[in-house]
Amino acid sequence: MTINVTRSSMPPFEEYCEEIRELWDSHWLTNMGSKHQQLEQELKHFLGCEEIALFTNGHLALENVIEAFRLQGEIITTPFTFASTTHAIVRCGCTPVFCDIDPRTYTMDPEKLEALITDKTVAILPVHVYGNLCDVDRIGEIAARHGLPVIYDAAHSFGVFRNGVSSACFGDAAMFSFHATKVFNTVEGGAVCCRSAEIQRRLCDLKNFGIHDEETVAYVGGNAKMNEFCAAMGLCNLRHLQEEIEKRRLVAQHYDERLGGIPGLQLNAHPAEIQPNFAYYPVVFDGFRLNRDEVFARLAENGIIPRKYFYPLTSAFTCYAGKAGFDPTKTPVAAHVAERVLTLPMYADLPIETVDRICDLILQ
Repeated sequence: MTINVTRSSMPPFEEYCEEIRELWDSHWLTNMGSKHQQLEQELKHFLGCEEIALFTNGHLALENVIEAFRLQGEIITTPFTFASTTHAIVRCGCTPVFCDIDPRTYTMDPEKLEALITDKTVAILPVHVYGNLCDVDRIGEIAARHGLPVIYDAAHSFGVFRNGVSSACFGDAAMFSFHATKVFNTVEGGAVCCRSAEIQRRLCDLKNFGIHDEETVAYVGGNAKMNEFCAAMGLCNLRHLQEEIEKRRLVAQHYDERLGGIPGLQLNAHPAEIQPNFAYYPVVFDGFRLNRDEVFARLAENGIIPRKYFYPLTSAFTCYAGKAGFDPTKTPVAAHVAERVLTLPMYADLPIETVDRICDLILQ
């Protein structure tokens, strides 16, 4: 049996069927129906955010929020992220400027941020990674001093709280992915949480062809609406979220017990003020007797499929080869981690015996 790096969480079959039953009565399958509206309200309550807009996926949510802020120029971000972050900036006609990362949290290093700000900078787009939150206070201070909006790529941080405050509440906006592989999923989906009612209104217009009302098309928008079936999956999965996170915590705890203190293995540490979501289990192989690729091969030979995540850096992608500013050597910490990190299988129903098998293969 192959063990993949992740496995989608799903509610009981009967629960989902009951949730979608009324759709056969209403025949309202998309265009912000009752399930969509209910999920928006329940997410606002859970996340404690002021405004929210749901999307068909996280990537379109990110593109739309960049457009909603009417950004044109340079956006400071990190190359240690999924392709979506950088692609969204480029597809919106902006230029990514890459800031290096902190070697412990793998998030944007605020000590290297301010030197990158120029008169061309229009925003800062940091990324919460593996459920680790960025240094939101320091980034916020720098952004405020320069009058720049902060948009967080929070795809990895749904359900993460710092001193009781959700990751949705930091910055001017935060984008979440509800992809099937995330801690909380709507099969496919995403959201933007923000402070401004005007930005939320623009987001709702942009995701629906720019249609403001029955007679007004205010923007050149696209189609990024979440459908009712995905919203229904979200309503079900939200009920089981705390159970999901607790199961993941037990898996992470066992990994920690087996791999903690082993020379050459850097594990993911969470500060005391953080309530984590245990979204991923990254291990950095730095000075271990096998390198990352050798460990990857050994696990794969035994039916265990981990992931080199994130590798390569987005600044090293083939599609950006030769373009100014896309140079992974300019972010040496990110390059060092990308060459050595491996995310091990992590999901709620991963058997502890399988965790032991994975750890045995690494340690033998």
